[in-house]
Amino acid sequence: QVQLVESGGRLVQAGGSLRLSCAFSGRTFRNYAMGWFRQAPGKEREFVAAISWSGANTYYANSVKGRFTISRDNAKNTVYLQMNSLKPEDTAVYYCAADSQRSRWSTWPYEYDYWGQGTQVTVSS
Repeated sequence: QVQLVESGGRLVQAGGSLRLSCAFSGRTFRNYAMGWFRQAPGKEREFVAAISWSGANTYYANSVKGRFTISRDNAKNTVYLQMNSLKPEDTAVYYCAADSQRSRWSTWPYEYDYWGQGTQVTVSS
């Protein structure tokens, strides 16, 4: 069974940076594409970024393109989300997810097989 544990969320001022991490365990990490999603209070979960198993392919939501970077370290079984130039509208619980279709980088939550518990990111104005 895959387990995903996110970390790195905290309160930060607008314009600041954070790096989220997601530790993967239970299966072979390189067999999974990975994604980051977020959910703000009263809103649906939305796609943020995705990365294929090798890291060669990435995809971003328009709202974060140019500010966020997804990456992965297959030796450490970890996926990262570097978030720069944070805005108050980035405030949400951030979730990482694993997709067994490793060459896909999907924007659809239902295509992901496993989810973490989330980490809270709060951006103050």
